[in-house]
Amino acid sequence: MKITFIGGGNMARALIGGLIKRGYSPSKMHVVEVGKEKCAELHNEFGVRATMEMATAVAHGEAVILAVKPQQMQEVAVQLAPIIDGQLVISIAAGIRTQDLARWMGTQNIVRCMPNTPALIRCGVTALYAMPAVKPEQCQRAESILSAVGSTLWIEDEEMLDAVTAISGSGPAYVFYFIEAMQQAAYELGLDETQARQLVLDTFLGASKLADSSQEDVATLRERVTSKKGTTERALLSMEKNQVKMDIVAAIHAAAARSREMGDELGKDA
Repeated sequence: MKITFIGGGNMARALIGGLIKRGYSPSKMHVVEVGKEKCAELHNEFGVRATMEMATAVAHGEAVILAVKPQQMQEVAVQLAPIIDGQLVISIAAGIRTQDLARWMGTQNIVRCMPNTPALIRCGVTALYAMPAVKPEQCQRAESILSAVGSTLWIEDEEMLDAVTAISGSGPAYVFYFIEAMQQAAYELGLDETQARQLVLDTFLGASKLADSSQEDVATLRERVTSKKGTTERALLSMEKNQVKMDIVAAIHAAAARSREMGDELGKDA
């Protein structure tokens, strides 16, 4: 399968790097970028064919990956409309609905994906939604591409991608926010920067691996760490008193609402 990337930013680079690590040939990938310098950078880094000529690159691709910013998507889609000829189109832009892409491009061979930033180290998770016109083999192609940067799951209802965006798309920022808070507490308790970083990051990594490998739910795992009248109980009681869990849930609902709003805003014709 020959793949054409429209846009060579961080997520595109993550996918290119992941595919190459899997043994995929760089010669089978085209990247369309603005400017000769960016094209040269991509070619030098990955060995892919980087070009400013969209029509030529798309003509050589069986799958076209839209990896531009959401605000640029309509303009790019309109440019692609006369060029697309049966290729599988994969969008990794947040907020852009397939019905709008289909209207702009004149094709329904579209798979919409929501990856997240840990894809940069091939530890991401991506949710995928396919329009009804997409063939099973095309779905397999889309999954094989996105699985190069982490795990994948399929969503049957496109509206659920707003929830996915709020949970896993924005989720790394929530984790970083909690890490920041724990590190701040570590500093205030007298630990230095290096000690705080190691303790907090290794705690997150270890707890995540434990939850992933355990057959028990996280509530049970939490209870096992929480001894009566102990330090953990004191901390959790403080969080409950301050409604930390409810605030986190409310924040995620707010993110999902914003994702729906973005779909409405970005889906309007210019």
